[in-house]
Amino acid sequence: MQFEPPLEEGRLLRRYKRFLADIETASGELLTIHCPNTGSMLNCMSEGARVWFSRSNDPKRKLPGTWEIGETPHGRLAVINTGRANALVEEALRAGLIAELNGFTSLKREVPYGQERSRIDFRLDYPTGAAFVEVKSVTLGFADSRVAAFPDARTERGSKHLRELAALAREGIRAVQLYCVNLTDIDAVRPAEEIDPAYAAALREAVSAGVEVLAYGAAISAQGVQLMKRLDVRL
Repeated sequence: MQFEPPLEEGRLLRRYKRFLADIETASGELLTIHCPNTGSMLNCMSEGARVWFSRSNDPKRKLPGTWEIGETPHGRLAVINTGRANALVEEALRAGLIAELNGFTSLKREVPYGQERSRIDFRLDYPTGAAFVEVKSVTLGFADSRVAAFPDARTERGSKHLRELAALAREGIRAVQLYCVNLTDIDAVRPAEEIDPAYAAALREAVSAGVEVLAYGAAISAQGVQLMKRLDVRL
């Protein structure tokens, strides 16, 4: 995924009301931009840290830009815009970069399914049947550790998705939880049991039911983001 034009750099002054961030650009311009991240952004930001944003010239927009990438307190880069995760995964799927999911004949997004009225991020159809793939964007990292964690806040929705995947797996349908690790310098991902023990338990139950769990890490820069390599999953 390439950013056209490349992102602009600035410094974070503050994030507030969840969806707003005040920044100072490299030229000294003060802007309020959109923060497209519904999570807690734990360990993802600190005042004065570098940020990279896309600028919009759309006169209908209330804010002039969108926060895309941030420098974490530990010196990593994180993709702040969680809306990028599914597009990034779709690009990787179509390019054959996720080896475990290669060979599909069709790809559909946001397909309704399940007893709890969910929508799956991707339904992939193969000659042998369908695979249902749920994507989660991971940005929670820790000092002196190359293991990222999910979630960064309690998520009943995330647990619901795992229950839905587990129900599919029990019926013999291929079900996949894919962690898109949008954080640099990471080797593995784990459930953040200290934040949401219910999610961690749901993940282990889903694996016991036959759900596949994959994690892929991204290369991140102001020019673009690309999924690069398979990461370990530590349950």
